[in-house]
Amino acid sequence: MSILKKPDLTDPKLRAKLAKGMGHNYYGEPAWPNDLLYVFPVVIIGTFACSIGLAILEPSSIGEKSNPFATPLEILPEWYFFPTFNLLRVIPNKLLGVLSMAAVPAGLLTVPFIENVNKFQNPFRRPIATTVFLIGTVVSVWLGIGATMPINNAITLGLF
Repeated sequence: MSILKKPDLTDPKLRAKLAKGMGHNYYGEPAWPNDLLYVFPVVIIGTFACSIGLAILEPSSIGEKSNPFATPLEILPEWYFFPTFNLLRVIPNKLLGVLSMAAVPAGLLTVPFIENVNKFQNPFRRPIATTVFLIGTVVSVWLGIGATMPINNAITLGLF
């Protein structure tokens, strides 16, 4: 048994949307020229503008200036390792810390199998995957911010 991601063209609501020109990307209109010629360049230029604007407005001065002659009190990893560093730092049993880090990819690998029966690609129609993504993003940012704080504020961020 396989699930196809084809629309039901006998649905009157879908036919009404198609008659108005809605839903063209999912129902067969080619990407050339509309998307590739008119939409993608706007997105690419917007991404470049945001990146360059952020680089000009806030130069990369994350953390302290490096001094090769002074060892810092606490050596931090690169910013993208902050959440896992915070887990290892806060959990007293190091085996549990390593297992908690291994639980992240294991949990992400189960999401497609849980939602295997879902034929939609719209995130609003895939509540499990969307919820896992949003909760994972919030937890990662929370743990990443906590990694830069003293260990007694690493989980609460000093808020409570």
